Order: sequence, then structure tokens, then C-alpha cells
Amino acid sequence: MRHFGGDQVRVFSAGSAPARQLNPAAVEAMAEEGIDIAAAQPLHWTEALLQEVEVVVSMGCGDVCPVYPGKRYVDWPLDDPAGRGLEMVRKVRDQIKTHVLVLLDELCPEGV
Repeated sequence: MRHFGGDQVRVFSAGSAPARQLNPAAVEAMAEEGIDIAAAQPLHWTEALLQEVEVVVSMGCGDVCPVYPGKRYVDWPLDDPAGRGLEMVRKVRDQIKTHVLVLLDELCPEGV
């Protein structure tokens, strides 16, 4: 989202049960697209973080996702690539890219 949205959107990435470190296959798959996530750290969402956002995108988190009034919620049901190999991670990366571009078009109809 940061890569495609530039300064048109503020993006926070966090999860309900983040891993201790990034999946090396995810780092490699993103690098193939020219996106460097090697220095990123998995983060746990917090109430303060969720207060900052307008749209909450979940990826199949089910009942553990918090619900705050006035927020837009979007769920992208994706297979979890945690601990999976490069081929599977590429598939999920490409699915996320498709979802991101659609969401950006909705959020920034004048273009990014």
C-alpha cells in the first residue's frame, strides 16, 4: 500500500498475533517487486493505533479483530503465508497487490 499509494495514504501494518520476525520468503518475494521490507518489524495492533486509521484491512483474522465504531472494515480472506515457501508467498503477494490497487482506487479516485 505504501509503495503504490505514496504520500496519498498513511499505512500502518500490524496484526493480532504477529510473528517474531519476517518470513524470509516474504522479504524475497517483495524484493522481486522492488519493495524492500527487510528492515520491517512485525507489530501487534494496539487500541491507539486503531484510533488513527479510517480503514482496517484484515486478512482472515476472524473474531480476534477489534471493532471500533466509525471505522471501515475490509476483509481479504487470504491463505496465511507464515512459514511457507517462496511460491506460495508470491501467490499471496499477488493477491494482496490486486486488493491494494482496488482499495487505493476507492480511497483516492483522483489517482495516486
